This record gives sequence, C-alpha cells and structure tokens, in this order.
Amino acid sequence: MTTTGEEHLTARGGPWWWDRRRSAVFDGGLAAVSAVECGLEGVPFAREAGLPVAVGVVFGLLAGAVLVVRRKWPIAVVLVAIAVTPAAMGFLMGVVGLYSLAASEVPRRIIGSLAGMQLVGVLIVMFVRMRQDLAREDLEVQDWIVPFASITTALGMTAPPLLLGLYVGARRRLMESLRERADSLERELQLLAERAEERAEWARGEERTRIAREMHDVVAHRVSLMVVHAAALQAVARKDPEKAVKNAALVGDMGRQALTELREMLGVLRAGGDGGRRREGASVPLAAVGVAAAAAASRAVGEVEGSGEGPSLSEIGELVGQSAAAGMVVDLSVVGESRSYAPEVESTAYRVVQEALTNVHKHAAGARTYVRLAHRVSEIAMQVENEPPSGAASSAGLPSGGNGLVGMKERVSALGGVFVSGPTDAGGFRVSAVIPAS
Repeated sequence: MTTTGEEHLTARGGPWWWDRRRSAVFDGGLAAVSAVECGLEGVPFAREAGLPVAVGVVFGLLAGAVLVVRRKWPIAVVLVAIAVTPAAMGFLMGVVGLYSLAASEVPRRIIGSLAGMQLVGVLIVMFVRMRQDLAREDLEVQDWIVPFASITTALGMTAPPLLLGLYVGARRRLMESLRERADSLERELQLLAERAEERAEWARGEERTRIAREMHDVVAHRVSLMVVHAAALQAVARKDPEKAVKNAALVGDMGRQALTELREMLGVLRAGGDGGRRREGASVPLAAVGVAAAAAASRAVGEVEGSGEGPSLSEIGELVGQSAAAGMVVDLSVVGESRSYAPEVESTAYRVVQEALTNVHKHAAGARTYVRLAHRVSEIAMQVENEPPSGAASSAGLPSGGNGLVGMKERVSALGGVFVSGPTDAGGFRVSAVIPAS
C-alpha cells in the first residue's frame, strides 16, 4: 500500500485504506468533481468519435471516478489519466494523480517514467489539437507558436504537481523518521530510567549492608567484652571486691568507647542528610532521593572507615589487651617489618581480628587463642586460632546473629583478598585472611 503526502497516523480511524474519515471524504469529493469533469468532456469526445452521447458521458464518469483510489493505487490513476489524454479529458485526474504518485512510496524510476509518459502524451495531444483548431478556423500564426504553446501547457500540467508531490513525500518521510527517532529516544530514556532505578535500589541495599556490617563491628566486640566482664564481676563481687571494682571500671570504659564510636558514625550519617532536610519546599523524584541516600550512606561509611579516628593495625595490641583483661589467654605475634597501609586495608585487618576474638568470647570462652600478623612484600596476612575450650570454662551466654564470618568475608573480598575459616583438627577454630597491600 502506498501513501500520499498527508500526515500519516498510526491509529487507523477511516474506512478501507484511509487512515482518517476526513481523508475518505476528501478523496470522494475529488473523485466526484473529476467524474463530473470527465462526463462533460465525454460529450464532445462522443461526437467526434461518432458514438452516442450517453456512451461518452458514462465513459467519462467511470474514468473520472478512478481518482477515488489515488491513495491506494496511484499508478493506476496516472495510467488511466494517460489513457484518456487523447480524448481531451481528465485534467483534474491527471494533475491530482501525478501529485499522489510523486508523494507516494513508489520508486523514483517509476515516478519518472510515468511523469515522462504523461508529459509526452499531453504535449502530443495539445500539438495536434492546436493544429486542428487553427486549420479549422483558417488562422495563420508563426511556426513556433504551436510548439511553444504545447510545451508550455504540457510542462504546466506535469511539473508543478510532480515537484509538489516530491516535496510533500520527502517531508512526510522526514517527519516519520523524526517521529521514529523520538519514539526510540523515549524508549531508551525509559530504559535508562529503569536501569538507574535498579542501580539506585542496588546501591541502597549495598549501603544498608555496609552500614549494618560497620555497626556490627563497632558494637559487637565491645558489648561482648562488657558482657564477659559483667559475668566476671558477678562471680567475684563478694569474694574479691578489689577485682570487682577493676572489672566494673573496665565495663564502664568499654561502654563509653562503644558509645563514642556509635556517636561518631551516626553523626557522620546525620550530617550527610542535613542538606536535603533544609530544602523543605523542594520536590525531588523518588529515584533521585534513592541515589542521594545511597551516596550519602556511602560517604558516611567511607568517612568512618577512612578517617584518622578509625581502627588501624597499631591498635591491635590494645585490642588483644582488652581480651586478655577479660580473662582470655591470648598470644600476639607479628612477623615482618610493620608499616602503614591504606586506611581501608588497616581497618579491614583490624575488624577481622576484632570479630575473630569476639567469636572466641562467644563460642569458646576460656580457650587459649593465638593472633598472628605477617607483613609481606605485597600483602598482609592475619590468623586468629583458638584451642578447644576446657570443660570447666563457662560461657557468658552471648547471642550470635551468624553474620560475623559473612561480614569478614565480604570485607576481605571487597579488597581483592582471600578469607578462610573453619574448625581445626584439634577441635578449635581458625580464621585466616590475606589482603593485598595496595
């Protein structure tokens, strides 16, 4: 199916091959006018051909009515117009048909061929009829008048509709191309928006996990030690008041340290959200809120981990000392020359040792524990291994959420390291990690 230069609509609302009802009415009106024109021109044609007038009128009506299918079959309309040209009829049909053909999707070679045929047909018919009329009226004119008039008439009947149809067809195809590009761009933008929303949701989930892991690392170790000291305090309160006072002081110090670390982390997170709270009148899309929340959480955790107040390897000795003060028999050994690493490397190494000692307090109270650090050329290795707990050792009854080992593995893997944990052959438990130095 071919189409003319009228605006193309995707939704079809007209009968048969018309896109719109208005187009059907318009083409019907053109066909009616063309039929009347050809019917009137059929009268002199019938007289010249020696046919009954009724035959000429019916022939003209049928030929002119062909214009109704100009959108569906423009080639057929032009061929009919060329065929009736010798009968001196179909002026409107020839002009409109050629315009419809030029504006359609028909190949240019066919348009050029049919336009050339119509031009030659009109030229010959006009030349012959003008010579006949001059001979009949016994008029003498210069020889160039008839050819010039014939050429001018033929060009006037073919060139304007052809050029107009080509322009309208090219414009329509350009508009369709622009519409398709706009639709494609809209689909791409929608896809990008969906992907951005997915990335924002993923970022929010990742930051929630990171914040939960950081909170667990900050709180779990010190609270575990506080519980251990509280249990010891309860056991020696009456027998050894001096030791009870010492344990109570340790519990207070650890509680204050835990609160200080919590305030630091929550203060950074709260500071990251103040900017959005000040702009109360702003309307922000949900996706932008999610991205901003994820970015703020990432900045908060990064500031906590990378700040100068965060944990580092230089604090491992103090960490081991706190566990020893809680009654754990723990040995610390360091191999290699100690040096400084990136803040995230030192923080992760510290957290691995901290969580491993916390697990010993929870699950193997009283077991002898060995903490080993190895400074190598391009990496740092750490291992926390405990012996089986003695039967006489009492547990403090610390709850366990089962996330400690998972959090350690996530931290180490995020830095490209290797994490291994599991029971030993002697019945104890071993946690090992190797983290690249850079």
